[in-house]
Amino acid sequence: MATAADVRRIALSLPETEEKLAWGMPTFRVRNKIFVSLADDDASIGVKCPIEDRVELIASEPDKFFLKEGHDDHYAWLRVRLAAVEDEQELRAILADSWRQAAPRRLAEEHRDVLDLPTG
Repeated sequence: MATAADVRRIALSLPETEEKLAWGMPTFRVRNKIFVSLADDDASIGVKCPIEDRVELIASEPDKFFLKEGHDDHYAWLRVRLAAVEDEQELRAILADSWRQAAPRRLAEEHRDVLDLPTG
């Protein structure tokens, strides 16, 4: 099971990431763009996710992925229940993918090998 401490440690290990409070919750940013936020109960996180991918992710793993109705409807965000994350490798993949979506393209390309992310 992943914890808020795991999220913080992994997020801050990603290039040019900093932590800032927003709406009373910790958020993690790359060049001032939020790529992950911790829920106030530390039980879930919000991550960037293309709107067109959310339905499939939620349908495939509804115990892990969800939307906060009325809040996430029109935004490219997805919620992840930390208790359902299998291991640190999966958490790192989720956070790295969200980081890549928020980071400027050049920065993401510079760190592609470090993040073990596909190009494109």
